[in-house]
Amino acid sequence: MKNVLVVYYSQSGQLEEVSRRIALPLEQSTDIHVQYLEIRPKHQFPFPWPKEAFFDVFPESFRQVPVDIEVPDPEILNTKFDLVLLFYQVWYLSPSIPVTSFLKSEYAKQLLHKVDIVTISGSRNMWIMAQEKVKVLLKSHSANLVGNIALVDRHINLVSVITIVDWMFTGLKRKIYRFLPLPGISDQEIKESIKFGEIIASRLRDSELGSLQRELVANNAVEIRHFLVSMDKKANRMFKIWSGIIANKQGQSRKKWLKGFNYYLFFAIWFLSPLVHLIHTILLPITYFKIKREKAYFQGVE
Repeated sequence: MKNVLVVYYSQSGQLEEVSRRIALPLEQSTDIHVQYLEIRPKHQFPFPWPKEAFFDVFPESFRQVPVDIEVPDPEILNTKFDLVLLFYQVWYLSPSIPVTSFLKSEYAKQLLHKVDIVTISGSRNMWIMAQEKVKVLLKSHSANLVGNIALVDRHINLVSVITIVDWMFTGLKRKIYRFLPLPGISDQEIKESIKFGEIIASRLRDSELGSLQRELVANNAVEIRHFLVSMDKKANRMFKIWSGIIANKQGQSRKKWLKGFNYYLFFAIWFLSPLVHLIHTILLPITYFKIKREKAYFQGVE
């Protein structure tokens, strides 16, 4: 009997739905036992987000500052797992605070030590650098990353900004203005994500997890849009500066700096990102081989 642990944190419920869908083939296997661990911060984060609260978590999200979380079920802590499926959201280009908190906890040290891990992220579209940060945290526990799946909102970048922001601040998954698409990972993609669970279950039964990522990539588990990789890297450099300043502020001073960051974010998304996209397109012939190397790396698990 193989023991599998599904670890997740979900605000809107979308990532929990994804986790249940991907884990379904494993649950239906008579030779695989699946347990679920929902990460529960002692101080809950709101959904929908009040605007002030959404921006207030920026410095700590980006800088990966942990918070206290509830103790996992003793039955889970006392089980030796063959595989862990780690589902996480991306907050401000880093894993969400609850997931960071779990990965930096003694519970993760106990549960993930020398265990095979598959990471599954759900994000708007920029997940690359968050995944690099997750890799570092997994290595700190000597965990073995064997697979990665990145589920994203596949609509045009600036369209998805509008739809995701509306969803975050209203809690309503709707077609804003009646013609824009639904926000988030599409229902069809969530439905079809069961195929990843089937692949994982098959490889786990055969003890062939070493070749898992190649099969996942062959089934479109990881799409790389290099323009977004470039944006992710550049934004990380700027977020490091902003978060470093704001993290040391308190009271009204912090609020003023967060308001300034809000204006910067608006400018970066609506004015800088189209410019970066244009420059990226112009330089494509020169950077072709670099892009090819980076695509191979980010689709892998090294």
